[in-house]
Amino acid sequence: MAKKSSTPLRFTTSNGSQLSITDSFFQHNKFPIEQINKRIGILIVAYNAVTTLAKVLDRIPQDVWEVVEEVIILDDASKDATHELAIGYKVLRGREKLTVIKHKENLGYGGNQKAGYRYFIEKGFDIVVLLHGDGQYAPEIMSQLILPLAQSQAEAVFGSRMMNEYGGPFKGGMPIYKYMGNRILTYLENRLIGLNLTEFHSGYRAYSIEALRQIDFTKMTNDFHFDTEIIIKLQHQGFRIIETPIPTYYGDEICYVNGLRYARNVIRSVLRYKLTARSMECYPEYEEYFNHYPLKQDENSSHELIMNLVGKNKYILDIGCGEGYFAKEIAKKDNRVIGVDILSQPKNISAFEHYLKADLNNGLKEVKDTLELRAFDVILLLDILEHLVNPGNLLKDCEDLLKPNGNILISLPNVANITVRLALLFGKFNYSQRGILDKTHLRFYTRGSGCRFIEEMGYKIIDQKVTILPLELFKTPKNSFILRIFTRLLTLITWFLPDLFGYQNIYIVHPNN
Repeated sequence: MAKKSSTPLRFTTSNGSQLSITDSFFQHNKFPIEQINKRIGILIVAYNAVTTLAKVLDRIPQDVWEVVEEVIILDDASKDATHELAIGYKVLRGREKLTVIKHKENLGYGGNQKAGYRYFIEKGFDIVVLLHGDGQYAPEIMSQLILPLAQSQAEAVFGSRMMNEYGGPFKGGMPIYKYMGNRILTYLENRLIGLNLTEFHSGYRAYSIEALRQIDFTKMTNDFHFDTEIIIKLQHQGFRIIETPIPTYYGDEICYVNGLRYARNVIRSVLRYKLTARSMECYPEYEEYFNHYPLKQDENSSHELIMNLVGKNKYILDIGCGEGYFAKEIAKKDNRVIGVDILSQPKNISAFEHYLKADLNNGLKEVKDTLELRAFDVILLLDILEHLVNPGNLLKDCEDLLKPNGNILISLPNVANITVRLALLFGKFNYSQRGILDKTHLRFYTRGSGCRFIEEMGYKIIDQKVTILPLELFKTPKNSFILRIFTRLLTLITWFLPDLFGYQNIYIVHPNN
């Protein structure tokens, strides 16, 4: 690590030119890198880097070489002699910690990173530093990325060229068009994702291996916007991200990034994340964040209506409870909840007094002996009957479990909603990830056909409610006031025309006998 001095720190870049940076940043760091007790790896991603790679390796400080356990060069099927040069460097310099691997096929920038992270995860490392083989980032200051992770201050550290400690982006030759593109994209990403980074698009990074172990790389892109996707996932999963200043350097290295295509992919990736996180669409790279049935708590939503109908201090059987998001809310009102679903274990299992696993296509015969007869004040059948081959079997099985004065609350989507009617008018009946035309729905109900089905199963309908379209999915801090006004207007229209504008029909029912 550089020591405090009154003179600038100078180093030679990959093409032999000199850069001078002040060392004011270093004087704030009192923790010697040699005292780090972590398994640290360096991942160098390289493609056609024969002219720059050796210089990059030479520039890694000796104290860093001493503290890291392994430096791996992943040659992404280069067409030049990058691999041969790396092997020769290891032998000639005697760098036993250096591992050189060449992929048989080009994996892409993101794919190369994924291969490297899996390598360090499988070997049980604690920290990995991402370094490019083209010399665009300064190995001399690598300790500044490592130290916050070693001191457990963050799970990810990003080098930022937009911070001014080393002169900012223009001092190192960043072209004005790249600067403007970087700033615009970073601004948009910060606003959409909820971060406050100075730069999203630096490739100089260090990660906690434990954090990477919790990131699903399976369907993430192999392209250059992998760096954006991993930021999104770190933020979504609550990992701490900090930035550290790095010098900017643009030399004669070959750039393989198509700027316009990259910008389009970045914006597309962020929007795909937002749609998935809001459960409006499920994109594969973010599918772990998709909630098939997100909790809806706005005025006149199904969950809000049912929450009021359930009340407090009740014994509730929640059939088709899913991950337990709704059960968690009703349990807060001193309700005891028994959950039943096909999942091995819901995410919110602590919300249940007991949870029972059952295939609801078979009704409740797998668990009925476990359930108490005439025990429940309320039985919930929310968004479940439309998914079953024989929903009547499940509804009949509920009769003996209800207290004499208890009720069953049923919600069914309204296939006669105006959105479906308009689509049919134009010859469309497209299934979706969720909503009225959820692709897992096996049956469809209107307000009237839902009533007939329930009555045919031997129940009387005590009351009916209707919900409006879930506008809350579109809510943002800026449009919340306008959305509230529109919601009240839509509520009024839905009250007058429930068959046409109703989104879900809620039935409060009781056995006839």
